[in-house]
Amino acid sequence: MTLRIGNASGFYGDRFDAMREMLTGGELDVLTGDYLAELTMLILGRDRLKDPGAGYARTFLRQLEECLGLAHERGVRIVANAGGLSPSGLADRIRELADQLGLPVRVAHVEGDDLTPLHPGSLAAHAYLGGFAIAACLREGADVVVTGRVTDAALVTGPAAAHFGWGPTDYDRLAGAVVAGHVLECGTQATGGNYAFFQQGDVRRPGFPLAELHEDGTAVITKHPGTGGFVDVGTVTAQLLYETQGARYAGPDVTARLDTVRLTQDGPDRVRISGVRGEAPPPTLKVGLNRLGGFRNEVAFVLTGLDIEAKAALVRDQMEPALAKAAEVRWDLVRTDRPDAGTEEAASALLRLVVRDANQEIVGRALSGAAIELALASYPGFHVLAPPGKGSPYGVFEDVYVPHGAVGHVAVLHDGRRLPVAPAQESAVLDDPPAPPLPEPLPEGPTRRAPLGLIAGARSGDKGGNANIGVWARTDEAWRWLAHTLTVDRLRELLPETAELPVTRHDLPHLRALNFVVEGILGEGVAAQHRFDPQAKALGEWLRSRHLDIPEALL
Repeated sequence: MTLRIGNASGFYGDRFDAMREMLTGGELDVLTGDYLAELTMLILGRDRLKDPGAGYARTFLRQLEECLGLAHERGVRIVANAGGLSPSGLADRIRELADQLGLPVRVAHVEGDDLTPLHPGSLAAHAYLGGFAIAACLREGADVVVTGRVTDAALVTGPAAAHFGWGPTDYDRLAGAVVAGHVLECGTQATGGNYAFFQQGDVRRPGFPLAELHEDGTAVITKHPGTGGFVDVGTVTAQLLYETQGARYAGPDVTARLDTVRLTQDGPDRVRISGVRGEAPPPTLKVGLNRLGGFRNEVAFVLTGLDIEAKAALVRDQMEPALAKAAEVRWDLVRTDRPDAGTEEAASALLRLVVRDANQEIVGRALSGAAIELALASYPGFHVLAPPGKGSPYGVFEDVYVPHGAVGHVAVLHDGRRLPVAPAQESAVLDDPPAPPLPEPLPEGPTRRAPLGLIAGARSGDKGGNANIGVWARTDEAWRWLAHTLTVDRLRELLPETAELPVTRHDLPHLRALNFVVEGILGEGVAAQHRFDPQAKALGEWLRSRHLDIPEALL
């Protein structure tokens, strides 16, 4: 008995017509959509400040206007976290839509994640809930289930638990569904999107992924026939490493052991996931807190031709009086210039100034006035990419933890009944497992200076202020070299931005992978815009571009 679960959204703003594509492209039992991220919760919180009736993903409702009838006709259930800060409000809008369309659709929603009243000063404080309220809604006949903040994988574990009758202590089965859910959650990242070896196939318009789940927790990741992109062990490995940390991948329902995952190619565009082991969840639930941190402004000065560093020093000296009162000032000189360049742009560097303060006036008019006044009074060739504005608010993300019993996890059914979901029956403190043994190193031999990316893939992402960089080898021989070569110290050498930060390496030999967690590199989270790449999306690609002495036998 197979349960086919597809995904039609990896973020709020993903491809609008994906829902229709998934409903018409092949067989499905359940269609999920992931619309929430740390930054999205902040955006929805700001929306709610302007309009108390807002707070959910409006795109999802517009997609249903086109596709709700299609889903009903084909018997596909829809599960999405598009409820954001107002799952009940979105559920009401969907019921109104169903009435307008004359569809007998039963809509349920999940409540209990909103802890904002308990955290004064936060714009949105929401606990990450598991999948058992989703399961309760589906068991009671819901056709559409919308949630607020649940874990991304809960969109898969909930339908799987409902379909197969899993209980809260079926840890291995739940862990298998968590792994499948983690692969699906970011949509086309599992089918060739954002993939290190993207040139292996046509990824101009990758299709969205689906999972064929089985009662024992195993799954096959695939996609609808004829859609773009591709699914292989590499694309699935890349997504498994995305935004994870150690070998234990904790959630509110189960802790999945990523070090037990086995991936095998099961045919064209089919990857089988097996061997996943699960453990009791940790004793606490993660709560994401979003608050406004103050105001931010920036200006990028363009420095062209000769004397780049002297020009940068001059403008810094000239701007210093206007910046004296700012709480935080950051300068970055980006040397994109080349000597004897054939175009003006190629001869230019960027001097980026970012200013933050609780007072909008300090980062707004004071900064913009000082920068504009230099137009005729600074370095030769003075100009900026764009004039600074009045300053914009920025957000801060942090996570805290509460006991399972601190939230009222409730399934609210289509007929108004409310079914409480009990907290986890068992829990286990989350510790890192013992490090697995390393493979035998490669024998000594000739080497060549070359980019790491010739033999290894990488994918990186953000979790609050931390970033992870998952690196995997494509062959057993490359893994033997990678496991002994890419140490924490070597990573710090290759990525100097990490040199002074805590870095932890986790080994995942079954995936031929290493996962590095870099603490604090993203400051106070993506909404704070702490660095050039605020979500660490390209940190892995930077690492792949760095040169090492690589055995010639691998090249």
